[in-house]
Amino acid sequence: MPYSLPPSGGIGLKSVHYENVLAEGDNLKHPSWVEVHPQNYFGDGGPSHRWLTAIAEVYPLSFHSVGLSLGSADGLNEYELEKIAELCDRYQPAMVSDHLSWSGNAHDRYPDLLPIPYTQESLNHFAAQIGRVQDRLKRPILIENPSRYLSYKDDQMSETDFIHALCKQAGCGLLFDVNNVEVTATNVHLDMEAYIDAIDPNIVGEMHLAGHVREEHDDGPLLIDDHGSIVSDVTWDLYNRFIERAGPKPTLIEWDTDIPEYDVLMTEVGKVEAVIENHNQETPRHALAS
Repeated sequence: MPYSLPPSGGIGLKSVHYENVLAEGDNLKHPSWVEVHPQNYFGDGGPSHRWLTAIAEVYPLSFHSVGLSLGSADGLNEYELEKIAELCDRYQPAMVSDHLSWSGNAHDRYPDLLPIPYTQESLNHFAAQIGRVQDRLKRPILIENPSRYLSYKDDQMSETDFIHALCKQAGCGLLFDVNNVEVTATNVHLDMEAYIDAIDPNIVGEMHLAGHVREEHDDGPLLIDDHGSIVSDVTWDLYNRFIERAGPKPTLIEWDTDIPEYDVLMTEVGKVEAVIENHNQETPRHALAS
């Protein structure tokens, strides 16, 4: 892809950490890049834009959209697309992404990222919406694998097969969220290691790691994707498994609720860097067959 991020650790940028990422000092820890939700910057000016302008002069930016609703039956949200296009012109982010989901219809908008059915009809529709976004932004985008709490009985393909077919048909890439693999696999009873092994590293342009909440119920555990805690041991194991095969990838620590102190975020980034460093000198296994 012509747009890319450093293959190292980044953080989801929150306003409480603006000063931290711009602070100077030899002993201070900083991410390699930062990610923002562009919807938080739809206003034309104000303090948030002054901060982001300063930060964009120091760090590569990733725009992670949460509102295009690409899977909606009546098509994507045109207003959101135009505002993101304006922000891309203004800040020239290294990457733009959205979700394999829908969050609205002709009458309502929902505060959630809802799953889509994995059918050929759904694939064609979703790919067409991605095409509209990429044509407007004049760049490829990434689509994030979802965290799911249910499956559709009429699915015609697996999630990983759907993702690969979508990337090929739409010419997009994958934002690979490993926490979402743990959440989805636990909730809908998938083999999470098989899922990790099924993903082609060549389509992955960015990765996410985050925490979740675990609820115990009579019929088994339910994982809630809340991005409000440290990354789980299972997700770290899955991430290590993928990086061992794929080599270094731009990897974000995503933390959206119960925002921690900056040092806590950077401790998690340090774990990312340790995994990447451990495999940085090794030849990725997937490259041996090429």
